[in-house]
Amino acid sequence: MTAEEIVTVPLHAIAHGRAGDKGNRSNISVIGYHPDAFPILTAQVTVERVLDLFAHKGASAVEIYPLPNLNALNLVIDTVLEGGVNGALGQDLHGKTLSFLLLGELTVETPRQLIPEGSPYRAGQGQ
Repeated sequence: MTAEEIVTVPLHAIAHGRAGDKGNRSNISVIGYHPDAFPILTAQVTVERVLDLFAHKGASAVEIYPLPNLNALNLVIDTVLEGGVNGALGQDLHGKTLSFLLLGELTVETPRQLIPEGSPYRAGQGQ
């Protein structure tokens, strides 16, 4: 594999996600589109990077649970919901949009061939 084949793209170029909540915790699943994306997810979606990304929301801790049979990560982010459903004053009380923040703002380095066909990132147009 040559250096030209490695590209830096938003996480959503190689994975999709879902978000949920439990109290003041957000639970975000990051699911790779391709099984070969799993090592990239585990190496580059780190506690430090996720905590830094959600610092402005008051995140205090992150636990990442790898799910290799599902080609996925389960992220549990503490105190990111500004009090949770009953205590927060924001519009996204359940934190459903937090997966979009993660997928759009966190970048990863990946072989271009792991980006799905038809994606502008695969053709180099999304950069």
